[in-house]
Amino acid sequence: MQKRIVKQMILKQRMTLSNLVSQYDGAGVLGAGRLARAVKIVQKMFQSNEWLVILSMAGPMIAGGLRTIITDLIRRKQVHIIITNGANVVHDLVEAIGGHHIRGTMDADDSELAESQIGRAGDIFIETQSFEKLEDFMTEFLGNIPEARRVSGLSPSELISELGKQLEDTQSFVRQAHLHNVPVFCPGILDSMLGLHLALFRQLQKMQLDGLKDMKILHDNLFEAKQVGALILGGGLPKHFTLGANILRGGLNSAVQITTARDEDGSLSGAKLQEGISWGKVSPTASFETIIGDATILFPLVIGATLG
Repeated sequence: MQKRIVKQMILKQRMTLSNLVSQYDGAGVLGAGRLARAVKIVQKMFQSNEWLVILSMAGPMIAGGLRTIITDLIRRKQVHIIITNGANVVHDLVEAIGGHHIRGTMDADDSELAESQIGRAGDIFIETQSFEKLEDFMTEFLGNIPEARRVSGLSPSELISELGKQLEDTQSFVRQAHLHNVPVFCPGILDSMLGLHLALFRQLQKMQLDGLKDMKILHDNLFEAKQVGALILGGGLPKHFTLGANILRGGLNSAVQITTARDEDGSLSGAKLQEGISWGKVSPTASFETIIGDATILFPLVIGATLG
């Protein structure tokens, strides 16, 4: 075995993120080493037109402050497909129509918050009135879709693209995805406020949602690509949908995941990417790395160092 010495990190004033990650790479072990290897993988994906890059998002990534970073990646044409939970679409819409996410505390009294009509995700607070505005927006939006189109069965990605078409907020990732022809797949759309609004609307007017149509749209994109890479933030349904969609093409060619979940209980969220090789979800020749930690801390570091 070749001896590779762990180099001690040296910090300097005003050093760039790229310089910092270079120090991580010199050390090469533990979380620092994993992050440095992740940056190299992302750089490879971003530097060649051969790569189709999927961004998979679970958890409150938009509410947690990553919205503009994701929007900029879409604008730079470095993300070509987004697979997300319904919550991130909802939180993007909340911001786009004038709502806000508020900095709170983890030890807040939840009974008091409920009385004040405030919900929380960790230390992110959201006023109920923001969701009331969203309900009004969605009712008007759905009503403006021609009935023939509603009845024929929009796929979730088509519905989200229609939303992006109607939004004016240039920082909205849903808006930018529409403008740059980046499909946003939301396999769990019913498990969100969007699902509730769709269900309520359907009680009054005709509405069909065709999830199977999205499977064809997604697979068509994947089969046309020479190389497919994935940036996976969190786990859950978006991660599984991302991995599973690549089975028929021999698995992902490259992937980086950032997760706080553990793998001892066999959960998909905590599973290391190499586990996907056994299912055909990740190619045996793929380059991949798992970073354990909070994506709102680590994803900006990875992207900042990659672009820097």
